[in-house]
Amino acid sequence: MPAVAFLSTVFVIGFEQLVQWRYGPVGIVGLLLLTIGIKAKNPTCSSIGAVVLALLVAAPAL
Repeated sequence: MPAVAFLSTVFVIGFEQLVQWRYGPVGIVGLLLLTIGIKAKNPTCSSIGAVVLALLVAAPAL
């Protein structure tokens, strides 16, 4: 069981680093809003986070 927790922690940290590298601070804010909304079962917060991430992904590269 500790191995599963360790692997999931490594995956989450790696994913956060990837989002920050690719999309910058706005990507981290979107990911944070999405995560908080899901954990708090707040659809408004998670929807705002999802929209921010979707806009970042769909935006043309500069």
